Amino acid sequence: MDRPAENIQGTKKLCAVLQALADCYGLSPWNWHTNGDPFRVLVGTLLSHRTRDPKTDEATRAVLEHYPTAKDLAEAPVERIATLVRPVNFYKTKARRLKETAALLVERHGGKVPDQERDLTALPGVGPKTAACVLVYGFRKPAIPVDVHVHRICRRLGITTCPTPKETQGVLEKLVPARWILHVNELLVKHGQTTCLPRSPKCSRCVVAAWCSDGRAANVATEGS
Repeated sequence: MDRPAENIQGTKKLCAVLQALADCYGLSPWNWHTNGDPFRVLVGTLLSHRTRDPKTDEATRAVLEHYPTAKDLAEAPVERIATLVRPVNFYKTKARRLKETAALLVERHGGKVPDQERDLTALPGVGPKTAACVLVYGFRKPAIPVDVHVHRICRRLGITTCPTPKETQGVLEKLVPARWILHVNELLVKHGQTTCLPRSPKCSRCVVAAWCSDGRAANVATEGS
C-alpha cells in the first residue's frame, strides 16, 4: 500500500531532525533509571512523574540498593519505601504504588517484569507512556513513549498539531522508521530538557531550528543563515 505523500514528507523531516539531535546528543540513555534492567526502568519510571531526573535517579538508586528484587520490594514496609523515595514529588503515593506493583509482579509474573504492553498497563500506576518506557529502555523492544517533552517539540516542529500526547503517539507511530523507533523518546526528551524548554526555549542554540514551525526559532534560523 502506498503511503500518503504527507506521511512521506513528515518522515523525511522527522528523520532529518532525529539525525541532527543524534549528532548533538548521541544515542546512549543518559539517565541512570532508564539505563538498565526492566525492573530498574519500571521503578524509575514510576518515580519519575513530575520529578526532575536527578531526583528520580537518587530515589531509584535508594530503593534498589535496599530492595533489589520485586519480592524484596513487595515485602518492604511502605513507610520505609516512602522514606527512600522522599526526594520525588508525591512520594507517599508513589511508595504505595511501588509496593502494590511489586506484589503483583510476584503474584502474576514470578517476580519478573513482563514484556507485553497489556501486562504492563495492568499494573498499578502504569499507563501507556510508562509501559512504552519499560519496553524501549528495559527490553529494547519497539515502542514510542510520548511525554510532555516529546509532545511539545513535535508540535513546535510542526510534525503534529494534535492536542494530546496520546494522539501525538499515533502520529509518530505512522512516521518513525524502524531504525529510529528506539531513539525517538531519548533524543526529544534530551532536547526538551536542555534546549527546547517549555518557557524561554533556547532557540539561538537549537540544532533543529531550521525545521521549527515556531516563529521565534524560524527567525533565529533565518538570521543565522
